[in-house]
Amino acid sequence: MDSTADRRGVLYPARLPEFQRILAPEHLRGSVGWFWMARWNIAPGRSSRQELLPFPCMNLVIQPTGVSLAGVSTGASHRDLAGSGWVVAALLLPASARSFGFEPRSVVGREVALPAGELFEPVRQMMDAPATHERLNSAFDLLAAWLEHKVATTDQHGLIANKMLTLAAERRDIVNVIQLSEALGLSVRSLQRLCADYVGLSPLAIIRRYRLQEAAQRLRENPSTSITQIAAELEYADHAHLTKDFRQVLGYTPSAYRATSAGRTPRTPPG
Repeated sequence: MDSTADRRGVLYPARLPEFQRILAPEHLRGSVGWFWMARWNIAPGRSSRQELLPFPCMNLVIQPTGVSLAGVSTGASHRDLAGSGWVVAALLLPASARSFGFEPRSVVGREVALPAGELFEPVRQMMDAPATHERLNSAFDLLAAWLEHKVATTDQHGLIANKMLTLAAERRDIVNVIQLSEALGLSVRSLQRLCADYVGLSPLAIIRRYRLQEAAQRLRENPSTSITQIAAELEYADHAHLTKDFRQVLGYTPSAYRATSAGRTPRTPPG
């Protein structure tokens, strides 16, 4: 899959403002998945709600208020955009997640400011100026250069944590912690420790995150495919298990999500 075209974390892609994602330079790909940018200009008195089921990774975020480290989300999240603004960010792979002075588990579900004026000021100048392709690339180049000196050399455990995310994302046959631990050649206990130290979520939460992302993508992009068929293709035991996971994490059923993503009002079940 082309990661720069991957929209699994965005629950309603049609609502996205201007958005772009590019792969990190080759020498940073053990530390950074990709760079991304969003820019918006919304009419006065209006707002745009962006609903997300984020990837289980931390992000280094630059926006007009400063630089911050956004920890891994515990579930679905949203952000209401208003006025004009921008974000330039890097999705951090587990191998680099401990390079900023925080244990990943200590920032789960929250965002902490970073003292990085030497990065913020030049990027702000680029993004506050009229938008051009060259300026955006320059902003990404500034971020790449800063990260090159900031991220620690990836250790063996960090690289295993990267592989763990890749397996959880791409292997549909991996549906539980035992299967993931066996695929990595680790004990369940070692896998749990690895996820806590380098991601901040449990192995099962990571597996479920990717499966729900893919389920949401299929629900909105394949309207003729039944929910039962989607559940089977993603190795859920049945339709009911997919519905349970969907409701627990997103707060609504797969059928309600499919309806709203298509611009329809979901039917309220009787009773």
